[in-house]
Amino acid sequence: MRQVLQLRLPRYLIQEVNMKLISEFVENDIEFLITEDKNTGKKNYGIQGIFAQAETKNRNGRIYPMPIMEKALGKYNTDQVSKGRAVGELNHPEGPTVNLDKVSHKINELKFEGNNVVGKASILNTPMGEVVKGLLDGGVTFGVSTRGMGSLSQRNNAMVVNDDYILNAVDIVQDPSAPSAFVNGIMEGVEWVWNNGIIEAQTIEKMETEIKKAPRADLYETQVREFKNFLSLMKSK
Repeated sequence: MRQVLQLRLPRYLIQEVNMKLISEFVENDIEFLITEDKNTGKKNYGIQGIFAQAETKNRNGRIYPMPIMEKALGKYNTDQVSKGRAVGELNHPEGPTVNLDKVSHKINELKFEGNNVVGKASILNTPMGEVVKGLLDGGVTFGVSTRGMGSLSQRNNAMVVNDDYILNAVDIVQDPSAPSAFVNGIMEGVEWVWNNGIIEAQTIEKMETEIKKAPRADLYETQVREFKNFLSLMKSK
């Protein structure tokens, strides 16, 4: 009879780490490039600029220590960029996984310049990539947002990203503050979003309840989901 050896680790060797989805937005230092091939007349679209920063407290009150960012960036470059797998989506997804049907661009380069992570990306000929191109042609501006998984530690007046941080993707986002503005609006009063009865008060109250009861780790994802529901309701009216 075949025997299976079971190894039971002592409790002191087992650590439970609560990792959360962490997104950071960069807007001011991003440049969208549109060039045209003289022979074919085909337009090529790209992005370049600062995609992330280390050792600096960002707008979300978080700090990425240089050694941790270097480790995460090194792994992302080795596993994704160097193998042509580094792609991102248009707008924030609801989790860490890249959805291939929503991919809009490919990251071609990520490197450090001082404390800044400078990147270059090309817009792809995918459905979401074509949306980005059309919006850029119309004068719409975007920013980029890193998306990763990790745990946080409170230090002084900032949340510091821990050594378990993993960089999953860099996405293109148009208005990352919109979900927060939406949440603030429904928390402060129904009138901000009700707008002469376009959406019934009980619908807004339900959205508010969903946000209030969301676990802390899922709060941002819940805000984004309810904001999308709100936009869908607005379009249907």
